[in-house]
Amino acid sequence: MERGAIPPGDLAGPFDLQSTLESGQTYLWTRADGAMFEDDVAHGGSAWYETVVPPLDGVGNSRAVVRVRQVDGRLEWESTTDAVPLLTHLLRLDDDLTAVRAACPDLPLVQRSFDAYPGMRLVRDPPFGALVSFICSAQMRVARIHGMQVSLAEAFGDRVTAGSRTYHAYPTPDALAAATETDLRELSLGYRAPYVRRTAEMVAEDEADPAAARELPYEEARDYLTRFVGVGEKVADCVLLFSLGFLHAVPLDTWIQTAIADHFPDCERGSYAETSRAIRERLGGAYAGYAQTYLFYALRTGRIGE
Repeated sequence: MERGAIPPGDLAGPFDLQSTLESGQTYLWTRADGAMFEDDVAHGGSAWYETVVPPLDGVGNSRAVVRVRQVDGRLEWESTTDAVPLLTHLLRLDDDLTAVRAACPDLPLVQRSFDAYPGMRLVRDPPFGALVSFICSAQMRVARIHGMQVSLAEAFGDRVTAGSRTYHAYPTPDALAAATETDLRELSLGYRAPYVRRTAEMVAEDEADPAAARELPYEEARDYLTRFVGVGEKVADCVLLFSLGFLHAVPLDTWIQTAIADHFPDCERGSYAETSRAIRERLGGAYAGYAQTYLFYALRTGRIGE
């Protein structure tokens, strides 16, 4: 395993590893101490976080094990390759967070949310893993969603040896397409099992590819993703925001719907598309997804009053 560190001065603004990886944006990382999602209010990330990264266009052409932790502001990493490009991509380390906050509206609720978790970035997860994990997210607590992804990796992912340990890669579309619905239900996926299997089959057979949405205009990209089984507009927005770089996407989950009702009632327009368009404009347009994610996490953890 190679080792290295990224000093705070090489990051574009503040960074908080723990809130970035445990705020409900991603379910493709695990904590080596087994405490993922157990502490919603701590900061920093001194525990090791681990993932197996598939080949990524323009970033890495082979699968890599990546481990990272935050100590005194610096990011220490271990990996089967140079992890700096991968971490920069996956954790959006080159986003100028100070500029992002400055571009968001000067609304008390939004600014208190930024104050609650300074340094939280959006993630850029691999598209297929993001798609499946958010299909599994319906009416589920974050720990349960994460547990499903871990179970899928252990049951259907390739084993990858690095150093003295063996890691489980996230399953490929082919691997999940070959699973039976019974196999998936036994991993507690419930009614989501046929959705996951059919979606994997669509990708494996080149019927559709979530990464293809990256090249489309935003609302066309959201519509494109809803062709996958089990993907509605909210799940599509999650994939666009947390994987495909649409930083203005605003998933209308329960917490954001509550915030709209309590603080932005004029943004409720009676349909997902129109309400989404209105709240995007209210939350700052280009970086509305950042504002949404801060609001979501701060409200869910009770760090700010509603």
